[in-house]
Order: sequence, then structure tokens, then C-alpha cells
Amino acid sequence: MINFALVSAFTSWFIAQFLKVVFFLVSHKKLDFKRFFQSGGMPSSHSALTASLTLSVGIMDGFNSNAFAIALALTVIVMYDAAGVRRAAGQQARVINKLTETWENNLDFIQDKQLKEFLGHTPVEVIAGAILGCVISLIYYYTIYMYII
Repeated sequence: MINFALVSAFTSWFIAQFLKVVFFLVSHKKLDFKRFFQSGGMPSSHSALTASLTLSVGIMDGFNSNAFAIALALTVIVMYDAAGVRRAAGQQARVINKLTETWENNLDFIQDKQLKEFLGHTPVEVIAGAILGCVISLIYYYTIYMYII
């Protein structure tokens, strides 16, 4: 038997990561497959995965179940972290990178290491990921899973 929650969650993650490549291609007119493996960007794949998992658990186990409560709590934490903490860390990295570029010749401890700037998400990217995850979960449930059981 197929685990509906896992399949819909990882399908949502995969589609979100694929869409990042597509959106980058459209906006920059350049195909960059590295975007598939990077964090940050539109839509949030973490939000897509956790929202899909949460909705799938709710559909399968009931929205009053302990499993749904746990999944929902983790989804809220992931989404808050993506739009808050990780986004702030990315903004700080951008500032630090600019400072090190400016002072590169005067600071001996800098060894051409750039901090990763593209970490978090805007609230719109997080919400888009959550919507994508829920839609994928519903599509999968109503088009595939219902006919398997």
C-alpha cells in the first residue's frame, strides 16, 4: 500500500523545487539547474512539503487526531522559520559579504568565503508553497488515492 501522506508531501517538494528552476528561467532568461538544489526562492518547498503532509494526515487520520496536531505544529514552525529566522540570516549574510568585499585587502582572516545569502523566504513565497502543497495533496487524493483503495 502506498503511503499517501509521504507521496503527496515529497511530490509537493519536488514540484516546488522544479518551479524554482522555471521561475528563475522566466525571470533571468537563464537555465540554472542548481536552483533545484538550493533553498530560498519561490515557492517555498519546505512549506509545500509540510503543508501537504499536514493536509494528507488530516484527510487520512482526521483533523482531530494527534498526528494532525503534531503535523500542523511542525508546519507552523517550519513556515515561521522560513519567513523569519532564515530570511533574517540571509539578509545578514548579504551585509557581511558586502563588508568583506569592501575590506578584503585589510582583513587577513578573510579567505574568499562568501556566506550563503539565499536562505529564507518572503511571506508570499511561504504562503505560495503552502498553497501548492495543499493543492498537490488534494489533487493526489481525489484523482489517484481514492481509486486505489
